[in-house]
Amino acid sequence: MLADAAAELARRDPRLAATVGDAGPPTLGWGRPRATHFEALARSILFQQLAGRAAAAIHARFLDLFDGPPTPEAVVGLPDGRLRSAGLSGAKAAAVRDLAARFLDGTVPAGRLHRLDDEEVIRELVRVRGVGRWTAEMFLMFQLGRLDVWPVDDLGVRKGYARIHALDTVPTPRELAPLGDRYRPYRSVAAWYCWRAAETIVP
Repeated sequence: MLADAAAELARRDPRLAATVGDAGPPTLGWGRPRATHFEALARSILFQQLAGRAAAAIHARFLDLFDGPPTPEAVVGLPDGRLRSAGLSGAKAAAVRDLAARFLDGTVPAGRLHRLDDEEVIRELVRVRGVGRWTAEMFLMFQLGRLDVWPVDDLGVRKGYARIHALDTVPTPRELAPLGDRYRPYRSVAAWYCWRAAETIVP
């Protein structure tokens, strides 16, 4: 499916076709073992507003705090000092704790997220402290495998789009939003190629 989507996007956009040829078939993380919804959201929180390599290092230290995959129960039981020792800021430690608490009390309906449409998923997730639209969009793309997400607030996507199309300036989120219309219903795949063009490490 992803290879077919890439071929269709290349047909529609000759400039994007060059990046498709250079980067090869998209993955969107579909080839790796699927994390739990909690793990995926915690990972996205840790990647917020950080360069990819720095975020990956903090995430690795976060995982090392646990015997096995992190769970809401394990996070709630962990002292703040342990979270901070992994490199989490105070705000990110609080966000991960809030995420864990909301999974445990059912505020985040983990068992039915896959049945909701994209905007409904976003509305549910942004209730969590520190989770904004970008984090919810990364969850849609990489955890739920949604094909038509266009994360216009992502600087890597905006830079990559500008590079692909030889623009003098990077488009603003408002400017980028309608530019993705020609990529429907495969905007997630187009975003992946924008990241490749910008050499961005994606969540």
